[in-house]
Amino acid sequence: MMDIFLTALGLIFTPYVLLVMLGAALFGLFVGSIPGLTATMATALLVPITFFMDPVPAIAAIVTTVAMAIFAGDIPGCLLRIPGTPASAAYADEAHAMTLKGQAEKALGTSLVCAVIGGLIGSLVLATTAPLLAEFAIQFSSFEYFWLACLGLSCAVMISTGSMVKGAVSLLIGLFISTIGIDITAGYPRFTFGSVEMMGGISFIPAMIGMFAVSEVLRYVASSHEKLQVPQQSIGNIFRGLGPVLGRYKLNLLRGGVIGTAIGILPGAGADIAAWVAYAVSKKCSREPEKFGSGHVEGLVDAGCANNAGLSGAWVPAIVFGIPGDSITAIVIGVLYMKGMNPGPTVFLNQPELIYAVFVAFFLANIALLPLGFLAIKLARQVLRMPQPVLMPIILLFCLVGAFAINNTVFGISIMLVLGLLAYVMEENGFPIAPTILGIVLGAMLEDNFMSSMIKSDGDLMGFFSRPIALVLGIVTLSIWFLPPVIRALRAMKVSRSSW
Repeated sequence: MMDIFLTALGLIFTPYVLLVMLGAALFGLFVGSIPGLTATMATALLVPITFFMDPVPAIAAIVTTVAMAIFAGDIPGCLLRIPGTPASAAYADEAHAMTLKGQAEKALGTSLVCAVIGGLIGSLVLATTAPLLAEFAIQFSSFEYFWLACLGLSCAVMISTGSMVKGAVSLLIGLFISTIGIDITAGYPRFTFGSVEMMGGISFIPAMIGMFAVSEVLRYVASSHEKLQVPQQSIGNIFRGLGPVLGRYKLNLLRGGVIGTAIGILPGAGADIAAWVAYAVSKKCSREPEKFGSGHVEGLVDAGCANNAGLSGAWVPAIVFGIPGDSITAIVIGVLYMKGMNPGPTVFLNQPELIYAVFVAFFLANIALLPLGFLAIKLARQVLRMPQPVLMPIILLFCLVGAFAINNTVFGISIMLVLGLLAYVMEENGFPIAPTILGIVLGAMLEDNFMSSMIKSDGDLMGFFSRPIALVLGIVTLSIWFLPPVIRALRAMKVSRSSW
């Protein structure tokens, strides 16, 4: 084992591989910081370049790019309330609220350090327990995924600020948007109004860009110059005061890393769902839940740590069983096959040094994230100094490019503009947009697994509780739904009896 590890170190620590990782890091930071240009897109753009590389530098480039891009999405989310990647959308409001309070340094420093810690936790789990964890994840069927989607949707209402009813309405809007397109079971077009483009459904990326970025531009246009959303402040030492924060929330760091890795391992989940769930759990378990949404650093610790931890977790089923954990590892599997590293249990026997080189690349990429992420944040302060009349058109231009680049069609731009206007109207009337975003993300997963499960169980609802893991997830989900109102009703009855 030690010989294999030393061989893997020799494969990574060569001038060529290190130079490739540095270039990939800068590329990832650039792509991740631009709204709409996601980590998945960055990975796809790298694939043609990997044709000319050996297996180790090719995979190391992808690992480094993704780790950098996922964190870089936090920078525009914090400074401009425009998440650069879907994984940053879960806590963009929280981070931006801290910026408005003059705590941009604290928000960015916390996001950076927690991303590094979460990435290292996920890398450690990937390197030590990959076969065991993958064996657990492979047991999930449509029943378990249905309950997992229900848990995620429950989180959407839990993390919404303000009225719970408005949060639920926002979630229903997102679920309705997710139903647009071809019915996955009957093959019948729904709410397409005869449009061929709408038959493919509403893509999540243009929707996210519109609801976060375009709505912010509209808000700026509609507001006076005294109500700008981007404060003109410089960014100094982002590590100042982080010691007490990390010391106070050390358990949150561990919890976020565990949640991120566990959800990342589940095929199809990914870092974005991990961030939503971690943020929701943070609010539910916090001693100060009322501070969430107003610029509270606790949620950033959990979700920021879960982000990068989820990346490593997604590689577990990809490497061990050839099942993609998310859209990024779906691309990676193709690269692995192209390089002769056929994913599966035998790869640990036939090419162990290459797999351990991947593990080393994960550790090195997350360690390199600390100085390179710090550099990216320092350069981002120039964004704050840019005049608003110049900044907003540039943001809108990047949004147009990002929405168009998804499918190279103008239809993506149309989705972005329509949902941007919808988000602006919703927020002006007190409806949070985060539940809508998550409803769009999980709606298809919920419907697909529900219909598959009903077909498997021949319409018997008890089939959703027929498997041990599904039973546990079902009980947990139903408890979250029904226990709070039951407890409130019992308390009300107790109060009414005592008044007699």
